[in-house]
Amino acid sequence: MAYTRRKFLETVSAAAAGTPLVGSLDTQAAFGASGSAARPDQGLGPEAARLASPLADPLGVRDDFDVVQEGVYLDAPYITPSPHQAMDAALRFVEAKGRKPVSLGEMLEETDRVRRRYAELVGASEDEIGLLFATSEGENIVAGALDLGPGDNVVIDDLHYETTYVLYRHLAEERGVDLRIVRSEGGAAPAEAYVPHVDERTRLVSVAWVSHQNGYHHDLAPLAELAHAHGAYLYADAIQGVGMLDLNTAQVPIDFFTAGTYKWLLGGYGVAPFFVRRELLDLVRLDRFGSLHIADEGEDFHFSLHTDARKYGYATLAFGAVFQLGAALDYLHDVGVGRIEAHTVPLAQRIRQGLVDQRFEVETPPNNRSAIVTFVPRLDPERLARDLTESRIEVSLKDEGRRIRVGAALFNNQEDVDRLLALTETWA
Repeated sequence: MAYTRRKFLETVSAAAAGTPLVGSLDTQAAFGASGSAARPDQGLGPEAARLASPLADPLGVRDDFDVVQEGVYLDAPYITPSPHQAMDAALRFVEAKGRKPVSLGEMLEETDRVRRRYAELVGASEDEIGLLFATSEGENIVAGALDLGPGDNVVIDDLHYETTYVLYRHLAEERGVDLRIVRSEGGAAPAEAYVPHVDERTRLVSVAWVSHQNGYHHDLAPLAELAHAHGAYLYADAIQGVGMLDLNTAQVPIDFFTAGTYKWLLGGYGVAPFFVRRELLDLVRLDRFGSLHIADEGEDFHFSLHTDARKYGYATLAFGAVFQLGAALDYLHDVGVGRIEAHTVPLAQRIRQGLVDQRFEVETPPNNRSAIVTFVPRLDPERLARDLTESRIEVSLKDEGRRIRVGAALFNNQEDVDRLLALTETWA
């Protein structure tokens, strides 16, 4: 893509010479907006020409990810590497901090641009997007706003992330909330499995849109319909979904979701977009206050506060991560999340089928629509780790090596899949 390392060094040198670094001056150009660049393969040797072919790089992105030079990286569900464009944006922000710091006003301008860009990505409006610090913060805010108490119940499943269990077990013990856990079967927890657990006292149905455990992809539309039919709301932990799968909140009536940005959104740490459907903004009230809430200042220390989703970002954000996210969102828009989904989900399905053919126990259900696969290797964890290291293949060893989680990212290709399956065949 167009924003290269050389360009980054040139802009840093310009900053050192006195060029101002401002978010308001074409932030996309200054902080690493992406743009496709042709990579002609004329004159390349046979191996280079093969690697430049569409089969080796269907989305035309591999040159933007240093990680592909290190081996086969299939650990995107844990941490998804950032492309050069996002890394350069973060580095430039840090460089400016030491030479000519970006002003708060300019950082807030970029924050609003990021909110707009993210809203475009998920089919929302800017006023429905706030920026938090971490994924778990969103569910805590929603649960607090519902003021749950005795007689209320919350319905989740056993494919969620640990934070959700910690939160609702606490509310069960301290406030008498009834926590109902749907048990998955065959790695799946479809909407019909929730039906016996949801009733008129249900206040919230909460799911991990894509489970970090096995990649199970929840169908949000029927879950929202079920929750709404009983006067409840639907919350989703979306960190394993947004950036990997298309989502349009205008078509899927989800009420709230949060997504950290260091996975499929290709960003860094310390910022997490939070979606609250517009008609629920008054329901999800503030539980803390700070200067970034201020919309207008009146006399004698009276203030008007933001009423849209900006109100959830009450204090100084991790602005370096905001600029990094801005460049990453530009990059995702250029590539297209729909294209990423169409590329990575079939790769994951090929991995799953290969593992089934090799007679492994696969915990990801068949025909699952995500880029994540989990399986049981039934092999000594030390050998697993050694073989993976020697093969230069990176995946997640879960439960002390009793399970392996694999994730296909936008930069992966069929050769990566073949190399993994060639190794797992030696374990079968």
